[in-house]
Amino acid sequence: MSRVVVGLSGGVDSSVAAALLIEQGHEVIGMFMRNWHDESVTINNECPWIDDSNDAMLVAEKLGIPFQVIDLSADYHTRIVDYMFDEYQKGRTPNPDILCNREIKFDIFLKAALELGAEFVATGHYCRRRTVTDPELGDIHQLLAGVDDNKDQSYFLCQLNQEQLAKALFPVGDLTKPEVRVKAKELDLVTAEKKDSQGLCFIGKVKLPVFLQQQLSVKEGKVVEIDPVVSQDQKTTALQNLSDLEGKCYVPNYTADMGAVVAEHQGAHFYTIGQRKGVNVGGRPLPSFVIATDVESNIVFTGQGDDHPGLHRRGLKIHESEVHFIRPDHIMREGDHREYMVRIRYRQPLVKAKLIFQDSYLYILFEKEQRGVAAGQFAAWYDGDELIGSGVIQ
Repeated sequence: MSRVVVGLSGGVDSSVAAALLIEQGHEVIGMFMRNWHDESVTINNECPWIDDSNDAMLVAEKLGIPFQVIDLSADYHTRIVDYMFDEYQKGRTPNPDILCNREIKFDIFLKAALELGAEFVATGHYCRRRTVTDPELGDIHQLLAGVDDNKDQSYFLCQLNQEQLAKALFPVGDLTKPEVRVKAKELDLVTAEKKDSQGLCFIGKVKLPVFLQQQLSVKEGKVVEIDPVVSQDQKTTALQNLSDLEGKCYVPNYTADMGAVVAEHQGAHFYTIGQRKGVNVGGRPLPSFVIATDVESNIVFTGQGDDHPGLHRRGLKIHESEVHFIRPDHIMREGDHREYMVRIRYRQPLVKAKLIFQDSYLYILFEKEQRGVAAGQFAAWYDGDELIGSGVIQ
C-alpha cells in the first residue's frame, strides 16, 4: 500500500481519517500544521492551536503512528493573512479557508509530505475524489461532494487543480458525521466528542474584528440607510441602459445623498454585504442589513428588512483571470453557455443558474435572485455531485 501523510488538525474528522487509512493497510504519518503564533487574537479555551496540537499528538499515539509538527506560519502569513487584509482593505469579502486549502494544505504541506516519501496527503474533509479515464486526456480526477449533505465540504476545495487532487485522499467523505463520531468512540480517540472548530484554517477560533484591526485602522464614518425604492430604481435603470448580461449582474452604486444617516461605524472595510450583526442601527421598524460599502468614501449602506431589493441580485460576473475549472475537459470558452447548480458560500443550498462566457467574463445568472452576493467571495458550480469549477466574484 501507500505511504500517506495525514493532516491531523486535532479534530475528530482527521483523527478518523488516519484510522481508516491504517485499516486499509497504508503506512500513515500524522502531521500537525502550525499556522499561527499570535495567541492575542484567539479566544482561549475554544480550540487554541496548542490544544489542537496536543490532541493530534494523543491521537497519533493511540493509533501508533509517527507524529510531527510542521511550522508553516511564515507561508500562512504571506499567502493567507496578507490576502485577507488586502481584500478587506478593498471592501471585498475574502474566504481564507479556500485559499488555505489551495496554498497551504495542498501546496506547502503537500510538498513537505512528498519530501517524506509520501505518495498522498489526506485530510478530514467531507468530500470524495474519483478518477475516470479519458481516451485523449488520460486520468481525470473528479472532486465530489461528501455523502453527508449536512457536512459536505467540497466548496472549500473548489480551487484545487488536477495535480493536487491526484495526491489527495479524503477518507471520511463516504461517511456521515454521526458515523465518524461512532468510529472515534469505538477507537477510544480523545477527539471523539470534541466540538468542530469554527476558526480560521488550522489556527483556532479567532476574534476577527481584533485580527483585522491589527492591520486595518479604525476609521469612523456614516451608516446611510437606502430606501427600497431607490435600490429597485437602480436595478431597473441598469437593465434599461446596459446590455442584458451587464444589467442583470449590475452592482448598485449608492452615494451618500441617496439616503439618510442613521448611525456611525468604525470603518467600512470591516463590513460585508448581507451582514446584520454589528451594524448597530437601532430604532428602525425592521432589522438593518448591509447592502453595500464604499471604502473610498468610508460609507456603509444599509437597508431595512431581509427582502430589501439591495440585498438581492439576479447575477454576478467573474473575470476570466479568476475563473478556475477543476477538469481540463470542462473549461468554458468565449461564447459557451451551460447550466449548473451554483453556491456562493459554504452551506448555501445549490441553486440553478446559467453560466455564459462572454467578453472576457464568466456571467452567472441565477434562476432566482440570490441574497448577499459579495465581491471577493467564491462562486462554485456543480454538475450533480461533482464540483466543476469556481471563481472570485467581482
